[in-house]
Parts: sequence; C-alpha cells; structure tokens
Amino acid sequence: MKMSKLFYLILFLLFTGLWLYIYIIHQTPPALQKYSDITSTQLKTMLQNKDFYFVNVHTPYEGEIEKTDAFIPYDQIENNLDKLPKDKNAKIILYCKSGRMSAIAAKRLTELGYTNVYNHILGMHDWQSKGYSLIKN
Repeated sequence: MKMSKLFYLILFLLFTGLWLYIYIIHQTPPALQKYSDITSTQLKTMLQNKDFYFVNVHTPYEGEIEKTDAFIPYDQIENNLDKLPKDKNAKIILYCKSGRMSAIAAKRLTELGYTNVYNHILGMHDWQSKGYSLIKN
C-alpha cells in the first residue's frame, strides 16, 4: 500500500513539475519576445478564414492540425528557409506538441528577420484537450 501511495505521489509531482516548466517557458517578457502567442481557441477561429502559413515544427512527427502547410523540425528552421514564405512580413503560425519547440522556432524566425510570427501556446496537447482533432498519417 505504501508503495502505491509513493508511486502516485511521484507521478503527481512529475506531472505538476512538467506543467510548471511549460508555464515558465512561456513567461518571456513581451518586450523581449518578438512573436505573439495564440491559444487553441484563437487558432481554431483563424483557421476558418486561413490567411497564414501554418507550420508543424514538432519532432518527431506525431500528427498535425488541419490545414498545415509544412513540416519543418524546430531545430532545422535555417536549413529549410526555402519551405517558408519569401516575404518576411508574411503571417506564419508555428505549432508543436507542447509549445516548447514552436517557441524556440518562433524566436529563431524573428532573429532571421520574420516580423509576423505566432506561436501556438501549449500546442497539440491543448488542441486535443479542447476536443479538436489531429490528422495522423
């Protein structure tokens, strides 16, 4: 019985720690962050009248949100600039599984001169928790 309680306590602490970590990494001061965060609800609305380039940056590939234009691993952005719009003012929305990889990719895109970059905060986890589906290939 004690082992079971200890297991659940450790599981709870790991889960809480993970969500705290995700929360903290998304707390970059707005003055330093040159991209915008959007929620799953905002993204769902934006997809109804899609006017942006939509990129899945999660690696390894684990599915995608409808109307995704490209899959570019978050740590391979510079090697795949040919897959991105040539216009550095084009609206680009990035997503991954939790929001961590897409935040890294969004930061890198702004460093490369892209000015209209959005990060889907909390990613595909949040997307599915809202009842929206993923496409699995």
